[in-house]
Amino acid sequence: MAVMTRSGSDRSTAHAAIAALSKVYTPRRLRPGQELVLMYDPLAKGATPDNPPLTQLAFTPSVEQEIQVSLNENGKFTSKIINKPLEVRLHRASATIDNSLYLAAKRAGMPATMIVELIRLYSFDVDFQRDIQPGDRFEVLYEAHYDERGELAKYGDIHYAKLRVQKTDLPLYRFAMKSGDIDYFNDKGHSVRKALMKTPVDGARLTSRFGRRKHPILGYRKMHRGIDFGAPKGTPVLAAGSGVVEFAGRNGGYGRYLRIRHNGQYKTAYAHLSGFRRGVKKGKRVKQGQIVAYVGSTGRSTGPHLHYEILVNGKRINPLGLKLPTGQKLKGKQLARFQGLRRVTKKQFAETPALTRLADRRQ
Repeated sequence: MAVMTRSGSDRSTAHAAIAALSKVYTPRRLRPGQELVLMYDPLAKGATPDNPPLTQLAFTPSVEQEIQVSLNENGKFTSKIINKPLEVRLHRASATIDNSLYLAAKRAGMPATMIVELIRLYSFDVDFQRDIQPGDRFEVLYEAHYDERGELAKYGDIHYAKLRVQKTDLPLYRFAMKSGDIDYFNDKGHSVRKALMKTPVDGARLTSRFGRRKHPILGYRKMHRGIDFGAPKGTPVLAAGSGVVEFAGRNGGYGRYLRIRHNGQYKTAYAHLSGFRRGVKKGKRVKQGQIVAYVGSTGRSTGPHLHYEILVNGKRINPLGLKLPTGQKLKGKQLARFQGLRRVTKKQFAETPALTRLADRRQ
């Protein structure tokens, strides 16, 4: 209402336009920075130079949709959603890793959003601080969506990726199961998703391992029942697995502390947090890979870092030594369908031109 009246609409006209808008789009979903296009007709009946009537309100809430609210011949506002078709193209990237997967992928032309997704997919099997070595390689095939003008609108899903780590190939393929669920599987049709992620924070460095050590604040040797990841304050912390929040609040020397119950056997805990993501509280269900909190230095802490614990049947164990159970295994017709898709995907990768650099104004 305030935007429209500042732009020249009277309150009654603005109210009528908003009422029509509400039939196809909730105005509360509008966010700061959203551009609105207001059209006025100075030649309309009853118009004055200082007060031309509003004839249309339009905006694009997403690259795939436009919302229009228009004045009809009867003087009433009507609203409609215009779906904007996008063309899906496949992009391919590959490179040798000199220092980090992120930097190698960036140099190969991959957008940041796709690199983060690639890292997230492999975080179930790869510790990016210890496992990646110079000379390792990656290759990836992912979607890019273009509008009717041929301009990049958004990125889509990763279809295929292969990470070569210490002479071991780790391929994965996107596959839609009969149930409609989407997951990623290796060559044998085993889900790459594990019960828990090894590294629940992106871009962090391992600063303290599990075991006895001299406590940096208390000054004496003490059992360290987790591992620490050094990262800047505010770095997002991810849920290591799907589950229910069991505790979110202050917990003594842990500072701000979060504990998630994943099943009857596994729990994970995250300490020294600067804060929790909005809505994350006791009883809240979270998904694996979802941002749940942010790195901080609360409680007994000498600097910003994440203290991460895994509890098995109530006992805190070394996260780096945990052998996690594998996820779903495809069988029968689903496995046969997956193997057919795998062959098609490999052919698509071979036929897609190598990416050098893709300009992305949305990064």
